[in-house]
Amino acid sequence: MNIYGITPSELEEYFKKSGENPAKASLVFDGIYRKDILELSQLGFSDRVTSALLRDFSFELPTVAERLSDGDTAKLLLKLSDGEFVETVLMRQHFGASICVSTQIGCAMGCAFCQSGRLKRRRDLRPEEMVGQLVAVQREFGVKISNVSVMGIGEPFDNFENVRRFCEILTAPKGLEIGEKHITVSTCGLVPEIRRFAELNHPCNLAISLHAPNDELRSRLMPINRRYPVGDVLDAAEYFSVKANRRVTLEYIMLSEVNDEPYHAEQLAKLIGGRRFYVNIIPYNSTEAEDFRKSSRERIMAFYDVLKKNGVKVTMRREFGSGLKAACGQLSADYQK
Repeated sequence: MNIYGITPSELEEYFKKSGENPAKASLVFDGIYRKDILELSQLGFSDRVTSALLRDFSFELPTVAERLSDGDTAKLLLKLSDGEFVETVLMRQHFGASICVSTQIGCAMGCAFCQSGRLKRRRDLRPEEMVGQLVAVQREFGVKISNVSVMGIGEPFDNFENVRRFCEILTAPKGLEIGEKHITVSTCGLVPEIRRFAELNHPCNLAISLHAPNDELRSRLMPINRRYPVGDVLDAAEYFSVKANRRVTLEYIMLSEVNDEPYHAEQLAKLIGGRRFYVNIIPYNSTEAEDFRKSSRERIMAFYDVLKKNGVKVTMRREFGSGLKAACGQLSADYQK
């Protein structure tokens, strides 16, 4: 197994079965994540323990195939052990360094406005390949990641168990130790998995890629809506909000003359009602989808004002990385074309 895909409890169990003190698991996590140790010999274990670790675990990480940087944003194209590639994005913000992590090679959801959805899903990423994105960014750019958005290529809840393990590794004490409230998992609306996520002992934050306030429009933009309509998605999100005692983010990409009319904002406000949701307005970033254009600043502000007047908590996402094709909806790993 790859050491970067192991959870703390699994590594403790490994040491127990080997007749070793399970506390060694904390030393391994502390070494590879906090001290960034590259050689097992630096952990200070006996030759016996070091040899066993080398025999039983791989310490392989993705390799950097391409690096692009533009101001506060950077993008890495990473080559995986089987020759596949994946993209990940670093965003330097006033509160710290943030990363956007991909969860699959390609995506099966087929959202009309999303470049990533034009790639056919070839496989899920394993936990070590998601952790590897974060470790690669930290090493390549000399930063300490404090916030994680699971919003890159792929639908996270279509790879639920691996994403759950990834989050467990991220939050582990003596490891990366990123707080649950600093990790946000975004889904286009897989209702059973949203409810399953709510049942976890310590779930991270939840974001719903909504992008339309009614079923007719959302089904046109997002095929998944034909299986899980808007009402069911928001009911599941409300279940999560109550169970986890967390506010849920509703992500809404502004598409000019498609979903950005004032009456769309009125419909959205009515859908939300008094539930613990807030809307994150996202300016559209250009892709190869010729049917869509970015909403003007005036249309975005008119939409924003309607939501505010109806008592909806609303924010506007800062734009990152469009020049690198690293912004929301643009990730595609151009090498695949």
